[in-house]
Amino acid sequence: MSSKRKSDTGGSKKSKKAKQNGKKEEADYSDDYDDDSSSGASSEPEPETYDDDLDPSDSTLRVKGPEDSGVVLICGAVNWDLSGRKQPPKGCKGTANPRNLYVPHRLTPFENIKVKLVVSGSSACHSILVTEEGKVFTFGRNEKSQLGTGNQTKQDSPVQVEALKEHTIVGAATGRNHSIFLTDRGTVYTCGDNTKGQCGVGSSAAMITTATRIRYKGPPIVKVAAGAEFSVILDVRGTMHSFGSPEYGQLGHGTTGEYIAQANKITYHYEKAPKAIVMFVEKSKETGQVPLEPADVLDISCGTNHTVCIDSKKRVFSWGFGGYGRLGHAEPKDELVPRLIKLFTVQNRNIKSVHCGSSYCLAVSEHGAVYFFGQTKKTGEAWMYPKPIQDLHGWNVRSVGCANTSIVIAADESVIAWGPSPAFGELGLGEVRKTSPAPAEVKKLDGIHIHQVTCGYSHTLMIARADSEEEKSKIENLPDYDP
Repeated sequence: MSSKRKSDTGGSKKSKKAKQNGKKEEADYSDDYDDDSSSGASSEPEPETYDDDLDPSDSTLRVKGPEDSGVVLICGAVNWDLSGRKQPPKGCKGTANPRNLYVPHRLTPFENIKVKLVVSGSSACHSILVTEEGKVFTFGRNEKSQLGTGNQTKQDSPVQVEALKEHTIVGAATGRNHSIFLTDRGTVYTCGDNTKGQCGVGSSAAMITTATRIRYKGPPIVKVAAGAEFSVILDVRGTMHSFGSPEYGQLGHGTTGEYIAQANKITYHYEKAPKAIVMFVEKSKETGQVPLEPADVLDISCGTNHTVCIDSKKRVFSWGFGGYGRLGHAEPKDELVPRLIKLFTVQNRNIKSVHCGSSYCLAVSEHGAVYFFGQTKKTGEAWMYPKPIQDLHGWNVRSVGCANTSIVIAADESVIAWGPSPAFGELGLGEVRKTSPAPAEVKKLDGIHIHQVTCGYSHTLMIARADSEEEKSKIENLPDYDP
């Protein structure tokens, strides 16, 4: 594939004539946060009134979240103005000396607060924390109101999302500049950048400054996921619904939404409210594209511009941007609807979870094997179809975090990390050994049990178990990070 990439991800694109010279390339997100942060949130939608999706008289009807809780740890790049950028934006202060945490630190503002969920994404420079009580806090970059605080002020320390104080949050997801929150009643709220409809509120407002309920009246939602500029939600009946940018087919609706606007410029029809994904296919040279009978979807994950899911028949499907093998089909073509990854079906791999990074995917099987496809670095060969990671054979993988190019895994009583240069501490391996081409144990966390791990663009969050005095003592020996 050509190394040439588009640098603009706006609605107006290159002319049709320019695109006829070759296959379009995915937008480059290595310096993707230089949008004008002063753009207003004009015509923000009025909040709509809905009845609860679940019977309010039955307290047992609740969407379940994680059960384990613990202490928050953080490592990686924590200068949110500079993270993921080659140059700091105009007017930003404090970017001259970027601070990177090369080993896991205790997050001082939360050291006495038990957390059950940490959330970020491979294209996100902001994070979401959910406490034991289901209260939600956000911190990090906020130029598009992705923190849901009603303003565009960066937050170095976690702040509570006021609009969700009365709700119990059990799930969340982060896109490049937007956030999604799932309540225990199966309702979904979003905030942040909405220029491509990724907040799903049915409005053309450029920015949703406070957490607002999406325009959706179907069955209760049980899981949410987000790509850079699109979102996918999963309802209790196993149906996926997507909204936002369809540019590479990542919405799974069979189209890129492309049309010719004025002055021969290409633009896209953005989905501003959730739309069901109804078609699943299998492809082969012999039979071409064959529709498959849908089954209930159990798990979903989104990369920058691609999506992967698992259904109740243990089948794995992928769609969206196909560059560098991230879809696992042994070819770099974009897929506009969910396409079966045949290797997992033919060899009966029994995949139980999928995890997407910016240009790669990991799949974990019920037998403990971890498969990788795609590419984490810009040089060398990509893995065009799923291959097992031999270094992880025999490990019981519990949680997976996918950063832009780095991977962090909680397995058994260890944390394992690897990724190419440049790295900014998100691997937690220390200042001397910042990167690792192969999976390596994070020695600083020896003896500390990690319940969950998540990665942002270049930072990592973990939840450490702190049930015994011994565990608390080991956590207290870690350095502290006080923003």
